[in-house]
Amino acid sequence: MYITHGEWGNEHSEGGLAFGGKRAQQASGSRKQRIPFNMCSLTLQPFQTPVCTPDGVVFDLDNIKAYAQRTPINPVTGDPLRINQLIRLHYHRNSEGQYCCPVSYKVFNDYSHIVAIRPTGNVFSYESVSNFNLKRNQLKDLVDDTPFVKSDIITLQDPKHAREVSLDLVDKVRRSQRSTNRINATGTTALVLADLEKGAGELKKEHDKFKGSTQVSTSKATAATKSSSHAAHFSTGVAAASFTSTSLTPVTHNVAADQDEEQVMLDQVKGKAYVRLQTNLGELNLELFCEQTPRTCYNFIMLVKKGYYRDVPFHRSIKHFMIQGGDPTGTGRGGESYWGSAFPDEIRGKLSHNQRGMLSMANHGKNTNGSQFFITFRPCQHLDGKHTVFGCVVGGSATLDAMEAVPVDSETDRPLETIKILDSQVFVDPYEEYRQRLTRKQKKQQQHGSTKSYPGSDAKSRDHTTTWFGTQVAQPTSTSRRSVKGNGKSGSGSTGPALGVGKYLAAKRKAYQEAQRQGTTDELETSKGTPKTEGTAEIMPTGSAKRQKATGYSFGNFGDW
Repeated sequence: MYITHGEWGNEHSEGGLAFGGKRAQQASGSRKQRIPFNMCSLTLQPFQTPVCTPDGVVFDLDNIKAYAQRTPINPVTGDPLRINQLIRLHYHRNSEGQYCCPVSYKVFNDYSHIVAIRPTGNVFSYESVSNFNLKRNQLKDLVDDTPFVKSDIITLQDPKHAREVSLDLVDKVRRSQRSTNRINATGTTALVLADLEKGAGELKKEHDKFKGSTQVSTSKATAATKSSSHAAHFSTGVAAASFTSTSLTPVTHNVAADQDEEQVMLDQVKGKAYVRLQTNLGELNLELFCEQTPRTCYNFIMLVKKGYYRDVPFHRSIKHFMIQGGDPTGTGRGGESYWGSAFPDEIRGKLSHNQRGMLSMANHGKNTNGSQFFITFRPCQHLDGKHTVFGCVVGGSATLDAMEAVPVDSETDRPLETIKILDSQVFVDPYEEYRQRLTRKQKKQQQHGSTKSYPGSDAKSRDHTTTWFGTQVAQPTSTSRRSVKGNGKSGSGSTGPALGVGKYLAAKRKAYQEAQRQGTTDELETSKGTPKTEGTAEIMPTGSAKRQKATGYSFGNFGDW
């Protein structure tokens, strides 16, 4: 007796035997799956042109348009669907091509809380929108400052309330797409070949993606090697990664990572900058602390060079406190930095609002610096740690007094008489000086080679010309060396004395030769009973027998070693 395959699978009866891997029969349309954040809710395939409905269901534009022409119903919620209600989404990618938040740069995954802003379509993490928009009551798009209302925040993915799609509907859509593709493919052979080429291209793309990590690491290492002037103090990490992971090609040497050119400049710039602001009440000469606050000063100087502050008013003035400007709109809510987005604070403990005429950045929160700045009328040390001090007034105190004397509106603190910047000029720019020095250095390296060459640079030469204490001694010339080995003279044609210790050896040699002519040396050697060698005969002077007797031996000139 045996059990058939049909009985084992229990495919003949709903209430039959409950054994052998029996699967409970599901009702039609009850198969559902959670929708990944980066896939179309209709096909469960990665989207190419993402759009969403007003309630946050994400589709691919081409797929939903073809589906809506046949069935104008939302396949997820069942509500009526109109193409003109779809919102184009703008996802931000990081350097590795992953979807992430453009503010916090956190990579999106299936458990991220993702929202979109209806007027712009920009996609953010809910954490960024909550911290920078809702809590501060600043309802402006974090990318382009487009105003919006709270109802414009669309939830695309909430991990606590995940959306699901019917797999039966997905299978139906895919079957219709395959049938349409077969109908179109029967038209001509060219379309069939194009489909085959597309499949081969996708296969190659997957293969390249698998090998991509090694190729990208190699290209980055090469780039860092080429731009040695921008090399960081840390490596790319390729050697450690290849040692840990077997999917990477082994790398046995570390390569310095490549830093951004602007960041290298900000780290190395020295000195102070000087700028003049020409107002309708007079001139103000400003000194900028570029070494302490390099990014803030660079932003201010580049805006001045761009003419950004030309005809810009001072929109706020409080007597015995400060005067604020730098907003081209004149409302106090506009203005942007040189990079187009807010940049972080540069709070330095030594820089303080401790006197009249201090130049500082205006902001509406931490790390929200733009183009607006203010000048103090009195010490305002309660602002320390909240605003970046980046300069001071070094000329034009009478102009500052005139600006403080202008009456203002008691409700808005706006000057009743116009105070504006007519023009601005940069006198000293350390950043431009750095670029010029770097250009000259690169040209010099191209002419003479990238590495410095100097006499005695090799280790062997340094060993012969440097003492244990690092003192550089005089290096004997080739003629003086010949005089030591030869006849003790400084060479043919030389008129001066020999360099180094050669002159002492030459003097002793001369005395020894004189003694040898008198016959004293032979008697000395015979009395001692030691053979006369060429090494001792070269440098041993007369009268050295007593010293030799005291010490017991002599190294000579090491010629016989």
